[in-house]
Amino acid sequence: QVSLLVGFISVNNSPWTDYSAYSYFQIVTMCDLVMILFFYIIHIFRIYRKLTCVSWPLAEFLHYLIGTILLLIASIVAASQSYNLTGLVAGATFGFLATILCVLSIWSSYKVSCITQSTSKYH
Repeated sequence: QVSLLVGFISVNNSPWTDYSAYSYFQIVTMCDLVMILFFYIIHIFRIYRKLTCVSWPLAEFLHYLIGTILLLIASIVAASQSYNLTGLVAGATFGFLATILCVLSIWSSYKVSCITQSTSKYH
């Protein structure tokens, strides 16, 4: 997700007024980005076929759900502490954009894993 990376860079290159708010934003964006890359690698190399003991659709769904909630909280905190500094406002804006994109990922993950599996049982 490019929006996570842009939000992280925007906050990182801005003067901070509240260290804890922006360090939390940076931690959440980097953790989300790392986990998204982790799931991309799982899908690209088809590792999910070898590790069948893990429910990968459920793991991906829970990752997006928890990551989206944490990202929304981090974006709200960053926006409330930005004090009209453009880099911090841009970081919070990209955080909200990434939140919207994560909600869309949650919906597509749910649609692919739950709806597709339930309709394939009856055919």
